Amino acid sequence: MLQNVVSRVQNQHKWWFFIGVLFVVIFFVVPICRLVFLSFSSEGGFTLGNYNSVLQDRSTWKTIEHTLYVVGGSSIIAIILGVIMAWVVAYTNIRYKQLLQTFIFLPFIIPSYITTLAWTQFMSKDGFFAHLVSMLLGSIEPLNMYSLQGIILVMGLSHYPLVYLLTVSVLRKIPRDLEYAARVSGSSKWQSFKKITLPLALPGIASGGFLAFISSLDNFGIPAFLGIPGNIRVLSTYIYEQIVGLGPNSFERAATLSVILGVIALSGTAIQWLLLKKSKHMETAVEDKEPRFLFSKRTRLTIELLLWSFLLVTTLVPLLSMLSASLIKAYGLPFAPENISLKNYQFVLLENQKAITSLKNSANLAMVTTVICLVIGTAIAYVRTKMPSLMTKGLEMIIGIPYALPGTVLALAMIFAWIEPIPGWNPGIYGTITILFIAYVTRFLILQVRGSITAFMQVDPSMEEAARVSGSNGFYKWKQILMPLILPGVISGALLVFLTALTELTVSSLLWSSGTETIGLVIFNFEQAGYSTYSTAFSSIVVLLILLAFTLVAILQKLWDRRVLRHEHSD
Repeated sequence: MLQNVVSRVQNQHKWWFFIGVLFVVIFFVVPICRLVFLSFSSEGGFTLGNYNSVLQDRSTWKTIEHTLYVVGGSSIIAIILGVIMAWVVAYTNIRYKQLLQTFIFLPFIIPSYITTLAWTQFMSKDGFFAHLVSMLLGSIEPLNMYSLQGIILVMGLSHYPLVYLLTVSVLRKIPRDLEYAARVSGSSKWQSFKKITLPLALPGIASGGFLAFISSLDNFGIPAFLGIPGNIRVLSTYIYEQIVGLGPNSFERAATLSVILGVIALSGTAIQWLLLKKSKHMETAVEDKEPRFLFSKRTRLTIELLLWSFLLVTTLVPLLSMLSASLIKAYGLPFAPENISLKNYQFVLLENQKAITSLKNSANLAMVTTVICLVIGTAIAYVRTKMPSLMTKGLEMIIGIPYALPGTVLALAMIFAWIEPIPGWNPGIYGTITILFIAYVTRFLILQVRGSITAFMQVDPSMEEAARVSGSNGFYKWKQILMPLILPGVISGALLVFLTALTELTVSSLLWSSGTETIGLVIFNFEQAGYSTYSTAFSSIVVLLILLAFTLVAILQKLWDRRVLRHEHSD
Protein backbone atom coordinates (compact mmCIF):
# COMPACT_ATOMS: atom_id res chain seq x y z
CA MET A 1 0.00 0.00 0.00
CA LEU A 2 2.71 2.46 1.05
CA GLN A 3 4.83 1.51 -1.94
CA ASN A 4 1.88 2.21 -4.27
CA VAL A 5 1.41 5.67 -2.75
CA VAL A 6 5.12 6.48 -3.08
CA SER A 7 5.14 5.21 -6.66
CA ARG A 8 2.07 7.33 -7.51
CA VAL A 9 3.69 10.45 -6.04
CA GLN A 10 6.91 9.82 -7.96
CA ASN A 11 4.97 9.37 -11.20
CA GLN A 12 3.12 12.64 -10.58
CA HIS A 13 6.44 14.44 -10.03
CA LYS A 14 7.79 12.93 -13.26
CA TRP A 15 4.76 14.10 -15.20
CA TRP A 16 4.99 17.62 -13.77
CA PHE A 17 8.70 17.70 -14.56
CA PHE A 18 8.01 16.51 -18.11
CA ILE A 19 5.37 19.25 -18.55
CA GLY A 20 7.86 21.81 -17.23
CA VAL A 21 10.55 20.69 -19.66
CA LEU A 22 8.04 20.78 -22.54
CA PHE A 23 7.01 24.31 -21.52
CA VAL A 24 10.64 25.46 -21.52
CA VAL A 25 11.35 23.87 -24.91
CA ILE A 26 8.26 25.37 -26.63
CA PHE A 27 8.52 28.88 -25.21
CA PHE A 28 12.27 29.31 -24.74
CA VAL A 29 14.22 26.97 -27.03
CA VAL A 30 12.12 26.79 -30.20
CA PRO A 31 11.95 30.59 -30.87
CA ILE A 32 15.73 30.97 -30.62
CA CYS A 33 16.31 27.92 -32.83
CA ARG A 34 13.88 29.26 -35.46
CA LEU A 35 15.72 32.60 -35.49
CA VAL A 36 19.13 30.95 -35.94
CA PHE A 37 17.73 28.64 -38.64
CA LEU A 38 16.33 31.59 -40.61
CA SER A 39 19.71 33.34 -40.58
CA PHE A 40 21.14 30.34 -42.48
CA SER A 41 18.14 29.95 -44.82
CA SER A 42 17.37 31.04 -48.36
CA GLU A 43 15.05 29.92 -51.14
CA GLY A 44 17.65 27.34 -52.14
CA GLY A 45 18.02 25.91 -48.62
CA PHE A 46 20.98 26.16 -46.23
CA THR A 47 23.35 29.06 -47.02
CA LEU A 48 25.97 31.38 -45.59
CA GLY A 49 24.91 34.05 -48.06
CA ASN A 50 23.02 36.08 -45.47
CA TYR A 51 26.17 36.44 -43.36
CA ASN A 52 28.29 37.24 -46.42
CA SER A 53 25.80 39.92 -47.51
CA VAL A 54 25.52 41.49 -44.07
CA LEU A 55 29.24 41.44 -43.28
CA GLN A 56 30.22 42.84 -46.69
CA ASP A 57 27.86 45.80 -46.24
CA ARG A 58 29.75 48.95 -45.17
CA SER A 59 26.74 50.18 -43.18
CA THR A 60 26.92 47.05 -41.04
CA TRP A 61 30.50 47.78 -40.01
CA LYS A 62 29.64 51.43 -39.39
CA THR A 63 26.80 50.27 -37.16
CA ILE A 64 29.08 47.85 -35.31
CA GLU A 65 31.60 50.68 -34.84
CA HIS A 66 28.89 52.94 -33.36
CA THR A 67 27.73 50.07 -31.16
CA LEU A 68 31.23 49.49 -29.78
CA TYR A 69 31.73 53.22 -29.15
CA VAL A 70 28.41 53.52 -27.32
CA VAL A 71 28.70 50.31 -25.33
CA GLY A 72 32.38 50.83 -24.46
CA GLY A 73 32.04 54.52 -23.56
CA SER A 74 28.90 54.10 -21.48
CA SER A 75 30.38 51.07 -19.67
CA ILE A 76 33.47 53.10 -18.70
CA ILE A 77 31.27 55.90 -17.32
CA ALA A 78 29.13 53.36 -15.47
CA ILE A 79 32.17 51.63 -13.93
CA ILE A 80 33.83 54.87 -12.79
CA LEU A 81 30.65 56.31 -11.25
CA GLY A 82 29.52 52.98 -9.80
CA VAL A 83 32.85 52.23 -8.09
CA ILE A 84 33.20 55.76 -6.66
CA MET A 85 29.65 55.70 -5.27
CA ALA A 86 30.10 52.18 -3.89
CA TRP A 87 33.37 53.08 -2.13
CA VAL A 88 31.90 56.23 -0.58
CA VAL A 89 28.76 54.45 0.67
CA ALA A 90 30.54 51.28 1.85
CA TYR A 91 33.63 52.74 3.50
CA THR A 92 33.08 56.35 4.59
CA ASN A 93 31.15 58.02 7.38
CA ILE A 94 28.93 60.20 5.21
CA ARG A 95 25.35 60.67 6.45
CA TYR A 96 21.92 59.78 5.00
CA LYS A 97 23.21 56.71 3.13
CA GLN A 98 19.72 55.22 2.76
CA LEU A 99 18.41 58.34 1.03
CA LEU A 100 21.60 58.53 -1.04
CA GLN A 101 21.03 54.99 -2.29
CA THR A 102 17.48 55.91 -3.31
CA PHE A 103 18.80 58.66 -5.58
CA ILE A 104 21.52 56.36 -6.94
CA PHE A 105 18.89 53.78 -7.94
CA LEU A 106 16.51 56.36 -9.44
CA PRO A 107 18.03 56.21 -12.98
CA PHE A 108 17.69 52.40 -12.84
CA ILE A 109 14.09 52.47 -11.60
CA ILE A 110 12.86 54.95 -14.21
CA PRO A 111 12.74 53.58 -17.81
CA SER A 112 15.75 54.65 -19.85
CA TYR A 113 13.66 56.21 -22.61
CA ILE A 114 12.00 58.50 -20.05
CA THR A 115 15.43 59.40 -18.66
CA THR A 116 16.45 60.20 -22.24
CA LEU A 117 13.46 62.52 -22.68
CA ALA A 118 14.34 64.25 -19.42
CA TRP A 119 17.91 64.85 -20.60
CA THR A 120 16.84 66.15 -24.02
CA GLN A 121 14.64 68.72 -22.30
CA PHE A 122 17.37 69.53 -19.77
CA MET A 123 19.98 70.08 -22.51
CA SER A 124 17.72 71.81 -25.04
CA LYS A 125 18.50 75.38 -26.14
CA ASP A 126 15.65 76.70 -24.01
CA GLY A 127 16.25 74.21 -21.20
CA PHE A 128 17.37 74.65 -17.63
CA PHE A 129 21.04 73.84 -18.32
CA ALA A 130 21.32 76.44 -21.11
CA HIS A 131 19.84 79.16 -18.88
CA LEU A 132 22.10 78.21 -15.96
CA VAL A 133 25.26 78.16 -18.11
CA SER A 134 24.41 81.46 -19.80
CA MET A 135 24.01 83.12 -16.39
CA LEU A 136 27.24 81.69 -14.96
CA LEU A 137 29.62 81.26 -17.90
CA GLY A 138 28.19 83.23 -20.80
CA SER A 139 27.52 81.87 -24.29
CA ILE A 140 28.39 78.18 -24.04
CA GLU A 141 26.30 75.73 -26.03
CA PRO A 142 24.80 72.78 -24.12
CA LEU A 143 25.73 69.25 -25.17
CA ASN A 144 24.02 68.05 -28.35
CA MET A 145 22.08 65.03 -27.06
CA TYR A 146 21.42 63.71 -30.59
CA SER A 147 25.02 62.55 -30.93
CA LEU A 148 27.28 59.68 -29.92
CA GLN A 149 28.39 61.69 -26.89
CA GLY A 150 24.77 62.27 -25.83
CA ILE A 151 23.90 58.56 -26.17
CA ILE A 152 27.02 57.52 -24.23
CA LEU A 153 26.33 60.02 -21.44
CA VAL A 154 22.70 59.04 -20.87
CA MET A 155 23.44 55.32 -21.15
CA GLY A 156 26.33 55.56 -18.68
CA LEU A 157 24.20 57.45 -16.16
CA SER A 158 21.36 54.94 -16.60
CA HIS A 159 23.54 51.88 -15.96
CA TYR A 160 25.99 52.93 -13.25
CA PRO A 161 23.54 51.76 -10.51
CA LEU A 162 24.17 48.20 -11.77
CA VAL A 163 27.90 48.55 -11.12
CA TYR A 164 27.19 50.18 -7.76
CA LEU A 165 24.85 47.35 -6.71
CA LEU A 166 27.42 44.60 -7.33
CA THR A 167 30.43 46.56 -6.10
CA VAL A 168 29.07 47.89 -2.79
CA SER A 169 28.27 44.35 -1.61
CA VAL A 170 31.74 43.07 -2.56
CA LEU A 171 33.49 45.96 -0.81
CA ARG A 172 31.56 45.39 2.41
CA LYS A 173 32.50 41.69 2.43
CA ILE A 174 36.26 42.28 2.17
CA PRO A 175 37.75 41.62 5.64
CA ARG A 176 39.01 44.85 7.14
CA ASP A 177 41.75 42.86 8.93
CA LEU A 178 43.62 42.60 5.62
CA GLU A 179 43.57 46.38 5.21
CA TYR A 180 44.70 46.88 8.82
CA ALA A 181 47.58 44.42 8.28
CA ALA A 182 48.71 46.39 5.22
CA ARG A 183 48.55 49.67 7.15
CA VAL A 184 50.56 48.19 10.04
CA SER A 185 53.16 47.03 7.52
CA GLY A 186 53.69 50.65 6.48
CA SER A 187 51.34 50.99 3.51
CA SER A 188 49.49 54.26 2.99
CA LYS A 189 45.70 54.39 2.55
CA TRP A 190 46.13 54.58 -1.22
CA GLN A 191 48.63 51.68 -1.31
CA SER A 192 46.32 49.61 0.90
CA PHE A 193 43.40 50.30 -1.46
CA LYS A 194 45.50 49.56 -4.56
CA LYS A 195 47.14 46.35 -3.28
CA ILE A 196 44.39 44.87 -1.07
CA THR A 197 40.93 46.32 -1.65
CA LEU A 198 40.99 46.76 -5.42
CA PRO A 199 42.31 43.27 -6.32
CA LEU A 200 39.76 41.59 -4.02
CA ALA A 201 36.92 43.74 -5.34
CA LEU A 202 37.96 43.44 -8.99
CA PRO A 203 35.81 40.39 -9.84
CA GLY A 204 32.71 42.17 -8.50
CA ILE A 205 33.61 45.41 -10.28
CA ALA A 206 34.27 43.56 -13.52
CA SER A 207 31.01 41.60 -13.29
CA GLY A 208 29.14 44.86 -12.70
CA GLY A 209 30.94 46.40 -15.64
CA PHE A 210 30.00 43.49 -17.90
CA LEU A 211 26.41 43.76 -16.70
CA ALA A 212 26.45 47.44 -17.71
CA PHE A 213 28.03 46.36 -21.02
CA ILE A 214 25.24 43.84 -21.69
CA SER A 215 22.54 46.33 -20.66
CA SER A 216 24.00 48.93 -23.03
CA LEU A 217 24.10 46.37 -25.83
CA ASP A 218 20.46 45.49 -25.18
CA ASN A 219 19.22 49.07 -24.76
CA PHE A 220 16.88 50.20 -27.51
CA GLY A 221 15.19 53.26 -26.00
CA ILE A 222 18.21 55.57 -25.66
CA PRO A 223 19.72 55.00 -29.17
CA ALA A 224 16.21 55.06 -30.67
CA PHE A 225 15.27 58.41 -29.09
CA LEU A 226 18.67 60.02 -29.67
CA GLY A 227 20.28 58.04 -32.47
CA ILE A 228 17.50 57.75 -35.06
CA PRO A 229 16.92 61.56 -35.24
CA GLY A 230 20.72 62.04 -35.39
CA ASN A 231 21.14 59.31 -38.05
CA ILE A 232 23.30 57.24 -35.68
CA ARG A 233 22.63 53.51 -35.81
CA VAL A 234 23.58 50.82 -33.32
CA LEU A 235 22.80 47.13 -33.78
CA SER A 236 19.54 47.20 -31.81
CA THR A 237 18.09 50.10 -33.83
CA TYR A 238 19.54 48.75 -37.10
CA ILE A 239 17.59 45.50 -36.61
CA TYR A 240 14.46 47.54 -35.88
CA GLU A 241 14.92 49.56 -39.08
CA GLN A 242 15.38 46.36 -41.11
CA ILE A 243 12.05 44.99 -39.90
CA VAL A 244 9.94 48.15 -40.19
CA GLY A 245 11.53 48.98 -43.57
CA LEU A 246 10.25 45.72 -45.12
CA GLY A 247 12.96 45.79 -47.79
CA PRO A 248 14.21 42.83 -49.86
CA ASN A 249 15.39 39.98 -47.59
CA SER A 250 14.73 42.23 -44.59
CA PHE A 251 13.76 39.36 -42.27
CA GLU A 252 16.79 37.27 -43.25
CA ARG A 253 19.11 40.27 -42.75
CA ALA A 254 17.46 41.09 -39.41
CA ALA A 255 17.80 37.46 -38.29
CA THR A 256 21.49 37.45 -39.23
CA LEU A 257 22.15 40.71 -37.40
CA SER A 258 20.22 39.36 -34.42
CA VAL A 259 22.38 36.25 -34.24
CA ILE A 260 25.53 38.41 -34.33
CA LEU A 261 24.16 40.67 -31.60
CA GLY A 262 22.97 37.67 -29.59
CA VAL A 263 26.38 35.98 -29.73
CA ILE A 264 28.04 39.17 -28.45
CA ALA A 265 25.48 39.50 -25.64
CA LEU A 266 25.67 35.85 -24.56
CA SER A 267 29.48 35.95 -24.61
CA GLY A 268 29.41 38.98 -22.33
CA THR A 269 26.85 37.24 -20.09
CA ALA A 270 29.07 34.16 -19.81
CA ILE A 271 32.11 36.26 -18.86
CA GLN A 272 30.04 38.22 -16.33
CA TRP A 273 28.71 34.98 -14.80
CA LEU A 274 32.22 33.52 -14.47
CA LEU A 275 33.53 36.68 -12.82
CA LEU A 276 30.58 36.84 -10.45
CA LYS A 277 31.07 33.18 -9.55
CA LYS A 278 34.75 33.83 -8.90
CA SER A 279 34.01 36.85 -6.71
CA LYS A 280 31.88 34.72 -4.37
CA HIS A 281 34.92 32.66 -3.39
CA MET A 282 36.90 35.77 -2.50
CA GLU A 283 34.47 37.28 -0.03
CA THR A 284 33.38 36.64 3.52
CA ALA A 285 29.74 35.73 4.10
CA VAL A 286 28.87 38.73 6.30
CA GLU A 287 28.62 42.33 5.12
CA ASP A 288 30.53 44.83 7.29
CA LYS A 289 28.54 48.08 7.16
CA GLU A 290 30.65 50.03 9.65
CA PRO A 291 32.67 52.90 8.08
CA ARG A 292 36.39 52.31 7.55
CA PHE A 293 37.40 55.87 6.63
CA LEU A 294 36.36 58.57 9.09
CA PHE A 295 36.47 62.05 7.55
CA SER A 296 36.55 65.21 9.58
CA LYS A 297 33.30 67.20 9.72
CA ARG A 298 34.55 69.73 7.19
CA THR A 299 35.80 67.12 4.71
CA ARG A 300 32.65 65.06 5.17
CA LEU A 301 30.46 68.09 4.48
CA THR A 302 32.42 68.86 1.30
CA ILE A 303 32.05 65.29 0.03
CA GLU A 304 28.34 65.27 0.86
CA LEU A 305 27.80 68.53 -1.01
CA LEU A 306 29.61 67.17 -4.07
CA LEU A 307 27.66 63.91 -3.99
CA TRP A 308 24.26 65.53 -3.57
CA SER A 309 25.04 68.12 -6.23
CA PHE A 310 25.94 65.36 -8.68
CA LEU A 311 22.86 63.27 -7.85
CA LEU A 312 20.48 66.22 -8.07
CA VAL A 313 21.92 67.41 -11.39
CA THR A 314 21.91 63.93 -12.95
CA THR A 315 18.58 62.63 -11.61
CA LEU A 316 16.15 65.13 -10.15
CA VAL A 317 16.89 68.24 -12.22
CA PRO A 318 16.41 66.55 -15.65
CA LEU A 319 13.10 65.10 -14.43
CA LEU A 320 11.97 68.53 -13.23
CA SER A 321 13.03 69.96 -16.58
CA MET A 322 10.88 67.32 -18.30
CA LEU A 323 7.98 68.16 -16.00
CA SER A 324 8.26 71.86 -16.81
CA ALA A 325 8.31 71.08 -20.55
CA SER A 326 5.11 69.05 -20.17
CA LEU A 327 3.33 72.09 -18.69
CA ILE A 328 4.13 74.42 -21.60
CA LYS A 329 1.27 75.19 -24.00
CA ALA A 330 3.48 74.77 -27.08
CA TYR A 331 7.03 73.53 -27.59
CA GLY A 332 9.61 76.34 -27.61
CA LEU A 333 7.71 78.77 -25.38
CA PRO A 334 9.56 79.95 -22.25
CA PHE A 335 8.50 78.58 -18.88
CA ALA A 336 6.42 81.53 -17.67
CA PRO A 337 3.05 81.72 -15.86
CA GLU A 338 1.17 82.80 -19.00
CA ASN A 339 2.49 79.76 -20.92
CA ILE A 340 1.69 77.11 -18.28
CA SER A 341 -1.24 74.79 -18.95
CA LEU A 342 -2.52 71.28 -18.20
CA LYS A 343 -3.83 70.77 -21.72
CA ASN A 344 -1.06 68.28 -22.57
CA TYR A 345 -2.15 66.08 -19.65
CA GLN A 346 -5.77 66.50 -20.68
CA PHE A 347 -4.89 65.35 -24.18
CA VAL A 348 -2.98 62.19 -23.21
CA LEU A 349 -5.37 61.16 -20.43
CA LEU A 350 -8.76 62.08 -21.89
CA GLU A 351 -8.57 62.85 -25.60
CA ASN A 352 -5.95 60.67 -27.31
CA GLN A 353 -7.37 57.19 -27.74
CA LYS A 354 -4.00 55.52 -28.35
CA ALA A 355 -2.59 56.91 -25.11
CA ILE A 356 -5.66 55.76 -23.16
CA THR A 357 -5.53 52.33 -24.81
CA SER A 358 -1.81 52.01 -24.10
CA LEU A 359 -2.40 52.59 -20.38
CA LYS A 360 -4.98 49.80 -20.32
CA ASN A 361 -2.85 47.47 -22.45
CA SER A 362 0.31 48.00 -20.41
CA ALA A 363 -1.55 47.60 -17.12
CA ASN A 364 -3.19 44.36 -18.34
CA LEU A 365 0.07 43.04 -19.78
CA ALA A 366 1.96 43.85 -16.58
CA MET A 367 -0.69 42.35 -14.28
CA VAL A 368 -1.16 39.10 -16.22
CA THR A 369 2.59 38.70 -16.81
CA THR A 370 3.27 39.24 -13.10
CA VAL A 371 0.67 36.69 -11.99
CA ILE A 372 1.89 34.04 -14.46
CA CYS A 373 5.55 34.66 -13.58
CA LEU A 374 4.69 34.67 -9.87
CA VAL A 375 3.10 31.23 -10.00
CA ILE A 376 5.39 29.51 -12.52
CA GLY A 377 8.58 31.28 -11.38
CA THR A 378 8.02 30.45 -7.71
CA ALA A 379 7.31 26.80 -8.57
CA ILE A 380 10.49 26.59 -10.66
CA ALA A 381 12.48 28.27 -7.88
CA TYR A 382 11.13 25.76 -5.35
CA VAL A 383 12.18 22.81 -7.50
CA ARG A 384 15.54 24.46 -8.22
CA THR A 385 16.35 24.94 -4.50
CA LYS A 386 14.81 21.76 -3.07
CA MET A 387 15.91 19.36 -5.82
CA PRO A 388 19.19 20.77 -7.15
CA SER A 389 20.59 18.86 -10.10
CA LEU A 390 22.30 19.41 -13.41
CA MET A 391 18.89 19.26 -15.12
CA THR A 392 17.22 21.93 -12.95
CA LYS A 393 20.28 24.16 -13.21
CA GLY A 394 20.21 23.76 -16.99
CA LEU A 395 16.51 24.69 -17.09
CA GLU A 396 17.25 27.83 -15.08
CA MET A 397 19.99 28.81 -17.53
CA ILE A 398 17.69 28.24 -20.52
CA ILE A 399 14.97 30.37 -18.91
CA GLY A 400 17.55 33.12 -18.43
CA ILE A 401 18.59 33.24 -22.10
CA PRO A 402 15.64 35.40 -23.34
CA TYR A 403 16.48 38.03 -20.72
CA ALA A 404 20.20 37.91 -21.54
CA LEU A 405 19.45 38.37 -25.24
CA PRO A 406 18.77 41.90 -26.52
CA GLY A 407 15.04 42.66 -26.72
CA THR A 408 15.07 43.14 -30.49
CA VAL A 409 16.56 39.67 -30.91
CA LEU A 410 13.88 38.09 -28.71
CA ALA A 411 11.09 39.99 -30.48
CA LEU A 412 12.31 38.75 -33.85
CA ALA A 413 12.49 35.19 -32.49
CA MET A 414 8.88 35.51 -31.31
CA ILE A 415 7.77 36.63 -34.78
CA PHE A 416 9.38 33.65 -36.52
CA ALA A 417 8.18 31.18 -33.87
CA TRP A 418 4.52 32.21 -33.71
CA ILE A 419 3.66 33.20 -37.29
CA GLU A 420 3.67 29.47 -38.05
CA PRO A 421 4.55 27.38 -34.98
CA ILE A 422 3.89 24.31 -37.14
CA PRO A 423 4.58 24.60 -40.90
CA GLY A 424 1.32 25.34 -42.69
CA TRP A 425 -0.59 26.28 -39.50
CA ASN A 426 -1.06 29.92 -38.46
CA PRO A 427 -2.82 30.16 -35.07
CA GLY A 428 -3.40 33.91 -35.50
CA ILE A 429 -1.25 34.89 -32.52
CA TYR A 430 1.07 37.30 -34.35
CA GLY A 431 -0.47 40.77 -34.57
CA THR A 432 -2.52 40.32 -31.40
CA ILE A 433 -1.86 41.15 -27.77
CA THR A 434 -1.36 37.42 -27.10
CA ILE A 435 2.11 37.45 -28.64
CA LEU A 436 3.03 40.31 -26.33
CA PHE A 437 1.87 38.23 -23.33
CA ILE A 438 3.99 35.29 -24.52
CA ALA A 439 7.03 37.51 -25.16
CA TYR A 440 6.74 39.28 -21.80
CA VAL A 441 6.43 36.03 -19.82
CA THR A 442 9.33 34.49 -21.77
CA ARG A 443 11.54 37.53 -21.19
CA PHE A 444 10.73 38.37 -17.56
CA LEU A 445 10.14 34.93 -16.00
CA ILE A 446 13.79 34.72 -14.92
CA LEU A 447 13.37 37.85 -12.76
CA GLN A 448 10.75 36.07 -10.67
CA VAL A 449 12.74 32.83 -10.62
CA ARG A 450 15.84 34.61 -9.27
CA GLY A 451 13.82 36.58 -6.71
CA SER A 452 12.02 33.47 -5.48
CA ILE A 453 15.26 31.43 -5.35
CA THR A 454 16.76 34.10 -3.09
CA ALA A 455 13.67 33.95 -0.88
CA PHE A 456 13.74 30.12 -0.61
CA MET A 457 17.47 30.11 0.19
CA GLN A 458 16.76 32.25 3.26
CA VAL A 459 14.34 29.63 4.68
CA ASP A 460 15.92 27.05 6.97
CA PRO A 461 15.22 23.56 5.49
CA SER A 462 14.60 22.22 9.01
CA MET A 463 11.36 24.25 9.23
CA GLU A 464 9.87 22.48 6.21
CA GLU A 465 11.09 19.11 7.47
CA ALA A 466 9.48 19.76 10.86
CA ALA A 467 6.17 20.56 9.15
CA ARG A 468 6.37 17.34 7.12
CA VAL A 469 7.16 15.25 10.21
CA SER A 470 4.20 16.87 12.00
CA GLY A 471 1.89 15.63 9.26
CA SER A 472 1.24 18.97 7.50
CA ASN A 473 -0.08 18.52 3.97
CA GLY A 474 1.16 20.54 0.99
CA PHE A 475 -1.45 23.30 1.19
CA TYR A 476 -1.10 23.83 4.95
CA LYS A 477 2.70 23.79 4.71
CA TRP A 478 2.66 26.52 2.04
CA LYS A 479 -0.01 28.62 3.74
CA GLN A 480 1.25 28.53 7.32
CA ILE A 481 5.03 28.13 6.95
CA LEU A 482 6.56 28.79 3.56
CA MET A 483 4.46 31.71 2.28
CA PRO A 484 4.93 34.00 5.33
CA LEU A 485 8.70 33.42 5.18
CA ILE A 486 9.23 33.84 1.43
CA LEU A 487 6.57 36.51 0.80
CA PRO A 488 8.84 39.62 0.97
CA GLY A 489 11.38 38.14 -1.50
CA VAL A 490 8.69 36.80 -3.82
CA ILE A 491 6.82 40.12 -3.84
CA SER A 492 10.07 41.98 -4.60
CA GLY A 493 10.58 39.77 -7.66
CA ALA A 494 6.95 40.27 -8.70
CA LEU A 495 7.27 44.06 -8.35
CA LEU A 496 10.35 44.03 -10.57
CA VAL A 497 8.47 41.97 -13.18
CA PHE A 498 5.44 44.30 -13.00
CA LEU A 499 7.38 47.56 -13.39
CA THR A 500 9.62 46.17 -16.13
CA ALA A 501 6.62 44.87 -18.08
CA LEU A 502 4.62 48.07 -17.50
CA THR A 503 7.23 50.29 -19.14
CA GLU A 504 8.68 47.84 -21.70
CA LEU A 505 9.55 49.28 -25.12
CA THR A 506 12.10 47.13 -26.98
CA VAL A 507 10.04 43.96 -27.49
CA SER A 508 6.81 45.93 -28.03
CA SER A 509 8.37 48.06 -30.77
CA LEU A 510 8.50 45.02 -33.09
CA LEU A 511 5.45 43.05 -31.90
CA TRP A 512 2.76 45.71 -31.56
CA SER A 513 -0.16 46.18 -33.93
CA SER A 514 -3.10 48.57 -34.08
CA GLY A 515 -4.96 48.37 -30.79
CA THR A 516 -2.09 46.75 -28.86
CA GLU A 517 0.02 49.88 -28.31
CA THR A 518 1.91 50.06 -25.00
CA ILE A 519 3.01 53.01 -22.87
CA GLY A 520 6.61 52.94 -24.12
CA LEU A 521 5.51 52.71 -27.74
CA VAL A 522 3.11 55.68 -27.50
CA ILE A 523 5.79 57.84 -25.88
CA PHE A 524 8.24 56.76 -28.60
CA ASN A 525 5.73 57.59 -31.36
CA PHE A 526 4.92 60.98 -29.82
CA GLU A 527 8.60 61.88 -29.74
CA GLN A 528 9.28 60.59 -33.25
CA ALA A 529 6.37 62.67 -34.57
CA GLY A 530 7.72 65.81 -32.88
CA TYR A 531 5.05 66.07 -30.15
CA SER A 532 7.51 66.60 -27.30
CA THR A 533 4.96 68.24 -25.00
CA TYR A 534 2.76 65.14 -25.23
CA SER A 535 5.64 62.69 -24.75
CA THR A 536 6.93 64.59 -21.70
CA ALA A 537 3.43 64.78 -20.20
CA PHE A 538 2.85 61.06 -20.65
CA SER A 539 6.33 60.30 -19.28
CA SER A 540 5.70 62.46 -16.21
CA ILE A 541 2.54 60.45 -15.49
CA VAL A 542 4.49 57.18 -15.79
CA VAL A 543 7.24 58.43 -13.44
CA LEU A 544 4.60 59.45 -10.91
CA LEU A 545 2.98 56.01 -11.08
CA ILE A 546 6.36 54.29 -10.61
CA LEU A 547 7.26 56.43 -7.60
CA LEU A 548 3.82 55.83 -6.06
CA ALA A 549 4.24 52.07 -6.56
CA PHE A 550 7.64 52.06 -4.85
CA THR A 551 6.33 54.20 -2.00
CA LEU A 552 3.39 51.82 -1.51
CA VAL A 553 5.69 48.79 -1.52
CA ALA A 554 8.04 50.47 0.99
CA ILE A 555 5.09 51.16 3.32
CA LEU A 556 3.79 47.59 2.99
CA GLN A 557 7.30 46.25 3.64
CA LYS A 558 7.55 48.27 6.87
CA LEU A 559 4.10 47.09 7.98
CA TRP A 560 5.06 43.49 7.25
CA ASP A 561 8.35 43.81 9.15
CA ARG A 562 6.47 45.22 12.16
CA ARG A 563 3.99 42.34 12.01
CA VAL A 564 6.78 39.76 11.88
CA LEU A 565 8.58 41.53 14.76
CA ARG A 566 5.42 41.54 16.90
CA HIS A 567 4.86 37.86 16.12
CA GLU A 568 8.44 37.00 17.17
CA HIS A 569 8.04 38.94 20.44
CA SER A 570 4.73 37.24 21.19
CA ASP A 571 6.38 33.83 20.70
